[in-house]
Amino acid sequence: MSEKHVVVAIDGPAGSGKSTIAKRVAAKLGFLYIDTGAMYRAVGLWAVRNNVPLDDMHRLEQLANQASIELSGNPARVRLNGEDVTEAIRTPDASDAASRASAVPGVRRALVAKQREMGSATSVVMEGRDIGTVVFPGADVKVFLDAQPDIRAERRLKELAGKGKKPSAGEIGKQLEERDHRDRNRADSPLRQAPDAVFLDTSGMSIEEVEGTILKIVRDRTSNGKELSR
Repeated sequence: MSEKHVVVAIDGPAGSGKSTIAKRVAAKLGFLYIDTGAMYRAVGLWAVRNNVPLDDMHRLEQLANQASIELSGNPARVRLNGEDVTEAIRTPDASDAASRASAVPGVRRALVAKQREMGSATSVVMEGRDIGTVVFPGADVKVFLDAQPDIRAERRLKELAGKGKKPSAGEIGKQLEERDHRDRNRADSPLRQAPDAVFLDTSGMSIEEVEGTILKIVRDRTSNGKELSR
């Protein structure tokens, strides 16, 4: 009898702690961590490198379908067509291209298909904005993380400070507000909580507390309280 693969879906707005928590939970459980945002960044990077206009929806969809994107390790490394682009996809140009590419329905369809393929091959912790509603509506565990806007802005400031960047609090707050509006109101796969997702307001919680809460949810729902090994 083949082993059942487990899918843990973690959704939430920018700055809610999805990436940090998903990485830790995946490492603790021995699951593959899938950063769906990195996949959109990879397509955006490829578009920039090939001088593809970011309003050319047909060409962007072609790139998304043709892209070979591999995610492996923890911390995760990202390979695009065999090349390690883990650092390259974090540039401002790649970020802007990713944001615009992710709004293209054909790009989303192509990458959702790749994400589902990954989730069918092994147990995963997948984070994003539409995992529990669109990518894996049948996920074994769904968690929706959120936090107060000022807390999310503070976290983003600390994250950027750790990378040597020093934007103002007002600038970060405005960016998050705009991102929230765009994510929640886009026509294709908007950010929203799945009806059966567990909601966690992480505003007053430590990383360890959030991790422990999610691990308990995973174990309660998938192994009757027993420790998971894969």
